[in-house]
Amino acid sequence: MADQDHKSSFMANIKTLLDLRRAKSDGTFNIIFRITDFKKVYTFNSGVSLQQNYWDEKKGQVVKSHPNSKLLNIKLSKHYFKIEQAILTLDDEFSIEKLKAMLSGKPQDEAPETFQVFADKIIQQMMEANRVGNALVYQTAVNRLITYCGKDVSFEEVNYKLLDQFSYHLTTSGLKINSVSNYFRSIRAIYNKAIKMKVVDRSFYPFHDISIKSEKTAKRAILKDDIAKLLQIHVEKNSTCWKSLNYFMLSFFLRGISFTDLAYLKHSNIIDGRIEYKRRKTHKNYSVKLFPEAESIINQMRAPGSNYLLPIIPNGVTEDSIRAKRIIQQCIKTTNKYLKKLSAECGLLNSIQTYTSRHSFATIAKRMGYSNELVAESLGHEYGNKITNIYLDSFEVDVLDAMHQHVIKM
Repeated sequence: MADQDHKSSFMANIKTLLDLRRAKSDGTFNIIFRITDFKKVYTFNSGVSLQQNYWDEKKGQVVKSHPNSKLLNIKLSKHYFKIEQAILTLDDEFSIEKLKAMLSGKPQDEAPETFQVFADKIIQQMMEANRVGNALVYQTAVNRLITYCGKDVSFEEVNYKLLDQFSYHLTTSGLKINSVSNYFRSIRAIYNKAIKMKVVDRSFYPFHDISIKSEKTAKRAILKDDIAKLLQIHVEKNSTCWKSLNYFMLSFFLRGISFTDLAYLKHSNIIDGRIEYKRRKTHKNYSVKLFPEAESIINQMRAPGSNYLLPIIPNGVTEDSIRAKRIIQQCIKTTNKYLKKLSAECGLLNSIQTYTSRHSFATIAKRMGYSNELVAESLGHEYGNKITNIYLDSFEVDVLDAMHQHVIKM
């Protein structure tokens, strides 16, 4: 190996090291080049990994006892001299950013891609692929991080210290554990994409020591007596409160259908007395019996000339667009506000929300003695071992319908 500790006239220092901070899954460690410019330290991955016993720390090279020592040392030398040559070429104009651009093959005047610039590209691609929900989650996380930093930042600046302080800031701002977890999962996903696309070197990856915690969401289901109380409450027809109550009840009467899927139901989804639809979240097909309880609500809420069964998404709004997503989110927020008021008025122990109807359907079914497998299938879930489930026959439609009718019968 060439000089193991090289200093240029402008204080840039290169050193070849075995990165013992973390081992790979096969027990090897990455060999890196550490470049020090005054007090700033940056590392580049050589693309070579090695077990510790094959590394000569003093000489900064692979020991001869390794079967491929010659080839590996040649590769490391070439990479080392490439870095050294780039440093010398830059001379007085040297900066880590320009060195990185030169080593990556990018034009020297091309600014390195920042976290926000790269994230915006990923988010735009998700929008174009109609993955609007995930795109909005990513956008919220990016906006929150950039607002905290006060400016756009490089990927190298998104380090353990910054993320740890960001986590503390979010927590002390009153965010729940799961909200913080969602932000960090989004930021991590963006960082992983940047690594794969060679925007940032893997050696900068900051999430090795970041613990992304989450907690199980409490499923506050209500029982049949509570459903009966809600059905008996008097609300002014066509008011927002009336609509909110009907959205909740319709979800319950349609086997816990999600609010988003309710919003997208069209006349064409009613086939031979059943609601046939594909769930937006999982893309799984559902076939739900349209019992009189649900049919009555649909008939009362239908708006003349609307493309949809319910008055949530206006005609002309593109499906799965940002506008459609925001309309649905706002409607959920408003619905939950009125459901909270109705919960208090009925004397329910816990406030209900749109998702409570789904949990309630499942809980009531289980309390009636139906098996976990049958309840899971009615909601479109798998129960138990996924491999085993492949070999099990689905329950007959009439069995699901019978349970469905039993659960919603008041």
